[in-house]
Amino acid sequence: MAQVLLFNIRGDKLRRIRMLSFKLGLRCVEVAPEDFSRPLGELCGRADEAVADGADEAPAFGGEMLVMDALSSAQFHGLLDALRRERAAVALKAVVTESNSRWSAARLYRELSAEHEAMEKLKGKSIHRT
Repeated sequence: MAQVLLFNIRGDKLRRIRMLSFKLGLRCVEVAPEDFSRPLGELCGRADEAVADGADEAPAFGGEMLVMDALSSAQFHGLLDALRRERAAVALKAVVTESNSRWSAARLYRELSAEHEAMEKLKGKSIHRT
């Protein structure tokens, strides 16, 4: 089933994302902090991907993250468009893949954070170029 995993998303933004997900036929799962060290595949309900890809020594994180699993192209683009339109954007977003399904949510968060930071630095440099 197509679903969206939500990490550290609260308040009005959570309500809006839940509503948008429902309209697109997506299951919406709020992941508790105590589950951040579990593999993404397990969080998505895939028993065959329940083995973590190495131990995660620092499972906690405080930032928001949205992870999409098994979305059709229409659902994927519909969700991203709706998040922008409804001003419910989440900076760190990912899709569960064969490569990352054994990663913990915490590992994915670290990877996405590093990529996001690198992209922000590149944006800053390109603005100042003449």
